[in-house]
Amino acid sequence: MHHNVGCQPLINPTEEEEDFLPSSSTMSSCFEVSASVSDEQTDSAASQKREERLRKFRELHFKRNEARKLNHKEVVEEDKRLKLPTNWEAKKARLEWELMTDEKKKECAAKGEDYDRVKLLEISAEDAERWERKKKKKNPDPGFSGYAEAQLRQYQRLTKQIKPDMDGYERQREQCGEDFHPTSNSLIHGTHVPSKEGIDRMVDDVEKQIEKRAKYSRRRAYNDDADIDYINERNAKFNKKAERFYGKYTAEIKQNLERGTAV
Repeated sequence: MHHNVGCQPLINPTEEEEDFLPSSSTMSSCFEVSASVSDEQTDSAASQKREERLRKFRELHFKRNEARKLNHKEVVEEDKRLKLPTNWEAKKARLEWELMTDEKKKECAAKGEDYDRVKLLEISAEDAERWERKKKKKNPDPGFSGYAEAQLRQYQRLTKQIKPDMDGYERQREQCGEDFHPTSNSLIHGTHVPSKEGIDRMVDDVEKQIEKRAKYSRRRAYNDDADIDYINERNAKFNKKAERFYGKYTAEIKQNLERGTAV
């Protein structure tokens, strides 16, 4: 006969089978072992979850520190850029281009080649022709950028037109003697008398400038027949501006007032 010895009691055991049944203390210890095993499993699962959470927390903490370092680095770089001059990028690009050009020149010199010919091999024919046209222009007009630049261009244009009179230079040098190159003790200021040819040349140049300005002037000619509807120059400009923007809307009202038929 097969006996089932375990923690569960048999149903209606016989007297002989009762000898083989576990006692109450044995059954209680069995339940305690199973409870302790389940508790250990529960504790193990909880510890695993805690370790997983701690691991994720450490990863997030590490990522936060990395982001903080990167943000600080970017802030420092931006502060450096803001403290640099406004045209620093252009200057930097220009310096890098000059360094690259110097290196290419040294390489060509080491190889015994002409840098200009090597450079022309790297550009297109259209760019080369455009650069040649720019070089041929003595005083290319870059457009208006300021009154100081316009004045400099005017000065360069006038100085290029000057033709030195070497004979007059030698005569003036002989007349002045040592005072031709004045010092702090020289008293020749105001003694120079310009020649008639020099005065005529200056008059011709001034007249040419006046004629050239007249072509590009935007000054409106004064109309004597126009109605006087202003009290001063500033009021006249305001009335012209108002007429320009609102004249077509007030034309009928103005005509009615002039005819005296306004309601």
